[in-house]
Amino acid sequence: MKIIRIIVQLLVLYGFLLIGEAIQALLQLPMPGSIIGFLLLFGALLLKIYPLEWIDAGATFLLSFLSLYFIPATVGVVDYGPLFSGKGVWLLPIVSISTLITMAAAGFVSQYMANRQAAKKEVS
Repeated sequence: MKIIRIIVQLLVLYGFLLIGEAIQALLQLPMPGSIIGFLLLFGALLLKIYPLEWIDAGATFLLSFLSLYFIPATVGVVDYGPLFSGKGVWLLPIVSISTLITMAAAGFVSQYMANRQAAKKEVS
């Protein structure tokens, strides 16, 4: 039963992606459809139109494999060796530092949200 629930939740998440892609194609927006779908999902969660419990297990399942999603992008960099020669070498520290900043920001935000949720549970 748990696997079926995860599959249904993944389909819902995919549905938000498809809706975002359709909106992007229909309106010719200069923003990726995946981001539009994410914003729609965020808005639905924020306005409590769609409860978090309805996608929690599916999202947790996706997050458990998050590191695998970066492998194709990392391997794709190998094709651009000439770009990194000369002044392109500066890209390596820039990408490394920006990645660390992004990871730190994501960590701080997730810790803040977790502490906020824990405090909310203590009050109620």
